[in-house]
Order: sequence, then C-alpha cells, then structure tokens
Amino acid sequence: MEQSLQAQQRARARKGRGAVSSPPCRYDHIVSSLMDDGWGTLEEDMRDPPPLATTLTRDASRSVIAWNESPDIGFDRAINPYRGCEHGCIYCYARPSHAWLGLSPGLDFETKLLFKPDAARLLARELSRPGYVARPIALGSNTDPYQPVERRLGITRSILEVLLEVRHPCTIVTKSALVLRDLDLLCAMARQRLVRVHLSVTTLDRRLARLMEPRAATPSRRLQAIAELAAAGVPAGVLAAPMIPGLNDAELERILEAAARAGATSAAFVLLRLPHELGALFTEWLETHYPDRARRVLALIRETRGGRLNDPRFGTRFSGEGVYAATLARRFQIAARRLGLNRPREGLDCSAFSPPRRAEVGEACQLALL
Repeated sequence: MEQSLQAQQRARARKGRGAVSSPPCRYDHIVSSLMDDGWGTLEEDMRDPPPLATTLTRDASRSVIAWNESPDIGFDRAINPYRGCEHGCIYCYARPSHAWLGLSPGLDFETKLLFKPDAARLLARELSRPGYVARPIALGSNTDPYQPVERRLGITRSILEVLLEVRHPCTIVTKSALVLRDLDLLCAMARQRLVRVHLSVTTLDRRLARLMEPRAATPSRRLQAIAELAAAGVPAGVLAAPMIPGLNDAELERILEAAARAGATSAAFVLLRLPHELGALFTEWLETHYPDRARRVLALIRETRGGRLNDPRFGTRFSGEGVYAATLARRFQIAARRLGLNRPREGLDCSAFSPPRRAEVGEACQLALL
C-alpha cells in the first residue's frame, strides 16, 4: 500500500517543478478534493499530468520597500520585485506568503507569479521622502530577484539603476547566474562600496539540485558567477542555505571550499525551517523523491526544532537548537575560519546617499500615467 502511494506521488510530480501538489492555503474555508468517478480517469490523469505554464499578474502595490523589525535579520528593509518564484525550490520559506494572495504555497507559488512593473518609480518616490535615512536594502529577501522572468522584464535592473543614481547601498542574494547581466551596474556600485552579492549554493550534486530547485542555475554556474563577480571587483559571498539534516548537510565544507576557490570572501549558512504549509509540502516532496530516507530526515529536523518541524522563535529559527544543530554550526565556524571566509568585511557606504529630487520624481510619475 505504501509503495503504491509513493508510485502515485512520483507519477504526479511534474518535470521542472518543485512542489508535488497544490495544497490549500491556511486561509481557505472551502477545500476541494479529488474523487474518481468510477471510470479510472483520475488514475489516468495522475499518471500523465499536463505541464503547468507560468502565468504573470501585475502587482498593483503602492509601495516597494518592505520594512521589518526582526531582531535576527541583518537588515531592516528589503525589495522584492516579484511574488512567487519560478525557481521552484521546495524548501523555500517564502512559499507560505503566497497564501496571503489566496494562492497555494505549492505549485501556485512557482507558476502564478506577480510582478511589480512600477518598482523603480515607487522606489524613487520612497527614497525622496523627507527624513528617509539610508541603510542597505536587501534584494532577494523573500523571492529571487533574478528568477527566469527577470530576463525579459528587467525590473531588478531598473531598481539597481535607481540605487546607483542616488548612491544607495544594497545587498543581493540569488541562485541565478543572470546576476552577471548587470555586471556593469554592479561594478559601478562596487567602486563606491554600494553593493555586496551572495550566491546561494545548496548542494554540489546536480541530481539533488534538479529535484530540489528545478529552475535555478546549476551549482557549477553559481560558482562560476561568484568567480566572475570577484574577478570584476564585486564583493561576492556564498550562502549555504538551507542546510537540511540528513540530505545535504554533509556537503557544507565542500560547498564552502568550492566557493572560496571561486573567489568568495564571505559565507553564511541557515538551517532548514518549515513554517506553515511548508512542512507538509516538504514532507510530500521527500516521500516522493527520497522515500528511503524521508523518515530519518524528518526525525533529524525535529531534533533541531524541539520535536517539531518548525520553530518560529527569534534567535533559534535560523540556527536551530540541540546537539545536531550545534555540531553543524561548529562545523561551519571551523571551515569558514580555515578558508578565510569569516574575516571582517568593510561595511557598505551609506554616507554618499543623495535622494532623488521630489520634482523629478513627480515628473516621472506623471509620465508613467501617460
């Protein structure tokens, strides 16, 4: 019976997509379920599911800077040009945010994307407000600013153009080699100490990467991006995240070593966290693709989370607790020190910020309405 269920799950998994299903979001009051009509059509449909296209919807947000007061995040403001992410990373902690839109954190998150075409204009307007004080803005805090759709929409590039013009610092986290498209802007910002880029490298195993983050750049391309950024003078680091007990955590040292060889000058890691619907989504993915180790992986996750799949408390949500989590943190510290990835970094320059003139912003807003 269990083998039959696993076979059905593997049949439902769509090539090029991370989540296996689209479970309802936590705000849904009505939930639908599949039922066979007696003709065996449900089993047939599950055996050969149709491909899922990516759809785009205009995001009508009136602001673009998101503010936070979290004590365990190193920034207080961020910009996310997109909601949802086509990379399809099964472990993405941002998946549950799609529920705020009435969409599923499962396949909807990676196929039903929202984009912010007015992001640059909104950013200029917000930076021009009286009393605004410059601090580094994080690009890619929730979803990847260089996911595939950015190639033709160019929203992230337009944001960087504004930040460079007003000399506002930012940090970037991405899994995409598309960041190299904007090397001209990044080099200009780096010369003024206005940018730092981190490539997220979760595994060096191509098969695991294809299953776990199906539409992100290959691990080798991310390392190559680090190398090209470093060679161009753009400060580049590696984010080994998330580390998943029993699945990819054995690769931690190898990831740091590969990044250091490529030219990374800093590193960080984050332990897997599974908020809200993500716990069930990740469990379903594990049972589909790694049924032989699913029980062990989930047990280790619970060991680092006080017996649960997720611990939302500040101070422990990124690092976990217990012997296993402490050992992982110690391994990271030793490797980072050995590879020179823990050296003090020069801070980004916030003193050169020159806000846009409000008259210019007003003219841009009027033009945008024409």
